[in-house]
Amino acid sequence: MSALPASARPQLSMTQVLLCGAAIVTLSMGIRHGFGLWLAPITMDRGWSRETFAFAIAVQNLAWGAAGPIAGALADRFGAFRVLIAGSLLYAAGLVLMGLATSGLAFTGSAGILLGLAQSGTTYAVVYGVIGRNVAPDKRSWAMGVAAAAGSFGQFLMVPVENWLIADFGWQQALFLLGCVSLAIIPLAFGLKEPPFEKLAGIQQSVGNALREAFAYPSFRLLMAGYFVCGFQVVFIGVHMPSYLKDHGLSPDVATTALALIGLFNVIGTYAAGSLGQRLPKRFILSSIYILRSVAIVIFLSVPLTPWSVYIFSAVMGVLWLSTVPPTNAVVAQIFGVQYLSMLGGFVFFSHQIGSFLGVWLGGKLYDTSGSYDVVWWIAVALGVFAALVNLPVRESAIVRAAPAAA
Repeated sequence: MSALPASARPQLSMTQVLLCGAAIVTLSMGIRHGFGLWLAPITMDRGWSRETFAFAIAVQNLAWGAAGPIAGALADRFGAFRVLIAGSLLYAAGLVLMGLATSGLAFTGSAGILLGLAQSGTTYAVVYGVIGRNVAPDKRSWAMGVAAAAGSFGQFLMVPVENWLIADFGWQQALFLLGCVSLAIIPLAFGLKEPPFEKLAGIQQSVGNALREAFAYPSFRLLMAGYFVCGFQVVFIGVHMPSYLKDHGLSPDVATTALALIGLFNVIGTYAAGSLGQRLPKRFILSSIYILRSVAIVIFLSVPLTPWSVYIFSAVMGVLWLSTVPPTNAVVAQIFGVQYLSMLGGFVFFSHQIGSFLGVWLGGKLYDTSGSYDVVWWIAVALGVFAALVNLPVRESAIVRAAPAAA
């Protein structure tokens, strides 16, 4: 009996997918966005160096990226629902064990490996796969922008909440409470429960062929190179900026406001990028984002450091923060189709997370070595210029495949 064609297969409603997907991304991205607030209290209480904390968060980003293609492939094969349930449980366990860890090794295992695995199953790659399969192509970039904007709103919403939890309950109890909050992903996952893709649309291409095709295609490799830079920049700033500001005599409230502003303005940036992706070449959008990030950092480092210069920088970077996500994933769907979108998006995101690992780890390493973050800031500037250049040659048209032979 032949499988149903893709056009005839049952679909979830776009409203349901966007509401549940946006809420899941709000929680998963919102919680992790505030991890920089824990750097000072945990290292002071445990007597650890900043590199110890930074290394664990770096491992988290690497584990998230490494597990992303696997989580994406499982979501493509069996549906996102099961992956989201597992990710939620891992998220709760990782946060609780992060609060209980008394050694650098245990902290790396919980805050690093467990939370990295959790995020691979509860963030963009898995949710975007559902969006790609259930939203029409002419609205796909916009829908991805809506989901990314939700994650940005989560950053704006959760950073003040996490700062309040740390202040009122202590950093350890705050982690336990967030562990309970992360379990809310489970009921939301029911809204993204879809039949397995293989049973509905048929398998036109094997996983191995899909991977060989993607990695042989130059534009896929260029997208990965650009996303590497994205990871380096945003995770370095997100984790280390609170300590950078404290080192320069600014209060913790300035850092909290800065992170919240990044999240707030990121709502605007990600939605705008997703909407513009329906009208303009996505490669031009991506190149503009990367070069504007470098310009913003150069200006930030060149002017006197005051609360208002921090707030303006945070607002500008917020607009550019995750605005790379909708156009990058939309290009992948546009080139290769949606059958393996979660898996291929996971591989692109793995490159992002290698950059994240280096950004957060080098931030801690070079600070402990030199007593300054200056070198890492300028590395971020140079990488932004590189990413702007490598995105320009990306070809966005659908890849041409040979027609399958008749049975």
